[in-house]
Amino acid sequence: MKSALIACLILSVFSVEISLNNVATTQALEKLKESQWASFIVDFAEVELSSGGALTELVEAINQLIDQLEEELDDINHAYSKRTDEHNRDVTRLEQEIQDADRDIFNGEDFIDNVLIPQKERFQSALAQLKNNIEENRRVLDGETVNRKKQHEQFLSNIAEINEAIGAVDESLGLLSQITNPSLVQFKRVQTNLNRIQTSFQNHSSFAPIIRALLELATEQNFADQGSLQQLVKIFNELRVQFVDSLNQETADENAAETKFAERVAQLEKEFAEFQRAVLIKNSELAANEQKLGETIVYVGQRKDDRATMQAQLQAENDNYAAETDLYNRTVSEYNKEIEISKQALGLLTQPSFEQYVKSKVGI
Repeated sequence: MKSALIACLILSVFSVEISLNNVATTQALEKLKESQWASFIVDFAEVELSSGGALTELVEAINQLIDQLEEELDDINHAYSKRTDEHNRDVTRLEQEIQDADRDIFNGEDFIDNVLIPQKERFQSALAQLKNNIEENRRVLDGETVNRKKQHEQFLSNIAEINEAIGAVDESLGLLSQITNPSLVQFKRVQTNLNRIQTSFQNHSSFAPIIRALLELATEQNFADQGSLQQLVKIFNELRVQFVDSLNQETADENAAETKFAERVAQLEKEFAEFQRAVLIKNSELAANEQKLGETIVYVGQRKDDRATMQAQLQAENDNYAAETDLYNRTVSEYNKEIEISKQALGLLTQPSFEQYVKSKVGI
């Protein structure tokens, strides 16, 4: 009814001049009757005046209509202002949350690229180096062990040769001590023992000169001269002393080599234990790094999802607000149009000439 009445009044306002004292006014009012609601106003006015009434009720109704439209328009403006404030708060909040997500994503990716990944590569490189160190440590230990075994085997061989030589010298001294009336058989036995010693030590540079001298002396002597015999015994004793000294030196060298080897093994084992501890530490650091890397990747992914959600919410909010703004603008325009038309209609009805014209039409 309201809109129809306003439409009627629009026709009357745009079709009728305010002056009603001429033929144009009559024609304008007749034109109003071409509209259903404009005709209703004219007919209503004629009925009111013909019954002795006045246009006050119609004027009051239009005044009430204007007041109602203006009140509704105020409510619409208030609601839109409230909605605008809510929209601005939501947009500000969402934009701030998007900026926070952007910052978190940037910081997370920067942390991954410039801290965690380089750190992981350093840990992996350190572990690879520790692996090489352990392999080298074991290789050196194996080499040292093999060399020590060879040295010990050589020591045993040297000891056996020296003991064999000492046995031969002792046997020769025993034979020489038994010579009282030298015989060819005794001489041959001594010479045989000397040849055995020479065979055993033919490549031993320390003993070769003495053995050769003994052999030459034994070959030249027939042991008939006791002085020569004693001289030979003296030489054998000196030879035995040298053998014993060599035996002691070999033993001392073996003990020193064994001590050095034990110290070397202890050093290598200590280094090996340190390498193993370092591997445990690096593996622990690498595990912590990989856990942190995984957590950070998940966190960045979550923040990207959050950002996408908030961007969608922001877009939806902007779209909704734009639609609501368009509806608001159209509604306000319509209300302003209705209010303006109502005011123009009110101005028309309150003119004395309008009432005089209607009365003249009904013969009052």
